[in-house]
Amino acid sequence: MNKSRKLSLLCAAAVSAFFVFVQSGFAVNVSGGIPNVEEQREVRLISMTHQYDLNPHTANYTSEAQVLSGLYEGLFSYDPMTLEPRNALCVSYKISRTKKRWTFTLREGACFSTGEPITAATVRDSWLRLLATPNAPYSSLLDFIEGARNFRTGKGIKEDVGISVRNDKTLVVHLEEPAEHLPRILCHHAFSIVSSKPNSYSGAFTLKSYKNNTLVLAKNPKYYDAASVKIPGITITLSDDLEENAYQFNTGNADWITEGNALVSKIINSDAIHVAAEFGTYYLFFKMGDSLWSNTEFRNALLEAIPYDALRKNITVPATTLVYPLPDYPSVSGIDDYDSDDAIAMMNKAREHAKIPYDKKLTLKFAITDTDFMKDLASQLKAAWEPLGVELVTETTTMEQYNSLISSWNADLFAYSWIGDFADPLAFLELFRSDSSLNVANYKNETFDEYLLTASRADTSEEHYLYLSRAEKLLLDESLIIPIYHPISMHLIDLSSVGGWQTNALDMHPFKYLYIKHQTSSLPNLVRYTK
Repeated sequence: MNKSRKLSLLCAAAVSAFFVFVQSGFAVNVSGGIPNVEEQREVRLISMTHQYDLNPHTANYTSEAQVLSGLYEGLFSYDPMTLEPRNALCVSYKISRTKKRWTFTLREGACFSTGEPITAATVRDSWLRLLATPNAPYSSLLDFIEGARNFRTGKGIKEDVGISVRNDKTLVVHLEEPAEHLPRILCHHAFSIVSSKPNSYSGAFTLKSYKNNTLVLAKNPKYYDAASVKIPGITITLSDDLEENAYQFNTGNADWITEGNALVSKIINSDAIHVAAEFGTYYLFFKMGDSLWSNTEFRNALLEAIPYDALRKNITVPATTLVYPLPDYPSVSGIDDYDSDDAIAMMNKAREHAKIPYDKKLTLKFAITDTDFMKDLASQLKAAWEPLGVELVTETTTMEQYNSLISSWNADLFAYSWIGDFADPLAFLELFRSDSSLNVANYKNETFDEYLLTASRADTSEEHYLYLSRAEKLLLDESLIIPIYHPISMHLIDLSSVGGWQTNALDMHPFKYLYIKHQTSSLPNLVRYTK
């Protein structure tokens, strides 16, 4: 999922100033307590100002994913602590001996908020609509289903897609290749069960209203597990006024501020500040096309010239690889070595092979946002590449427009911040598979694709990880990406008053588990707050 870089930098700055960050693993914070029914009320949340896309098939930001996790649900949902798949609309499944046929049994009595039954046909039709949506970023994650890729790309018909209905509660999915990670993928909001009718929700909440930068969610009484949902609703206020947001939190008018979206220095209760590593990476990438920067030799020379220690200076968690280091994932040699003399020699050799004069100025267009961070990155790259006879030219747009323009933008170098959509390195590597709907880099490499395919066929997690690590190494060896940092998350929430919230690597906090705790005041009798 895309993540706002404004958020990432805000969190990084706050951590550097106020906290010690532990990099050995992902933090987990488990809140306890038994909810008292009489004390339950709506949860009040403040998030960054952003125009929310609440269509699960097209939404692409972590802030949207958070809301969609409350409005919609699929066959599986994320465990809020371990991120492992939990049965949701699916109560059980079995896999054939060949691992190419999955049979799902759906929950009895499940229905949308409108009362419309959720059947196997509903699931099939929802996924087919996803595959038929041209701008659906995650649709290619279903390409291992028979006929899905052809239907998605307009080369086939929906009747040939290997999703069949045996009866109302039995869905059968036929795969072209084994996909051990299928339940983890199906936790993602893109594969939620969506009705063809408007204002119909399959999740724990419904959208009551969205206006004046406020989203109001109400508990869905027809949700199959409504008895376990404790709070009556959630109000989400969109605000970028950091000082006002801190005031609202300190005075009890906000229970939870997402994405560190407040003036942290004015938060009275420091125990309410929660910081964790994220399974994500901010990086630069070259867009493949007709320019000479699609030539690996030229890119190798560029990356050899970059002073990485300066480029990543003051970064909380510097990144040298694409995939955040995971337990049991083979070590991949990262990008951090550089030599300016070697870079000049490599560039001259690349020019010689391409029959380009040594003294000809080469232009590289870098697409950036109008932020100081991006301008500083561009300045450092420009200085590093000038001795190679390369002129870096920047083209600028706003943060709000940036990601949507990448596919049509005629530039050579772009920036991306990506949070893994499921707990597997494939969540990053899928961005570079030839036929992936997420492949904004237009990268095509048969060897890379074969590594991913072999990983999907693996019988063990060790073999799965081995081939994924080889795919990642290939990306790095081809100098396609320049890793900058691994983002971190920051949330303000008082876990002595709100339960059911845990930090985790995907920064996903399903609304259905939230509840209000019985509490006695732990603050002094008099609190003075100065705005």
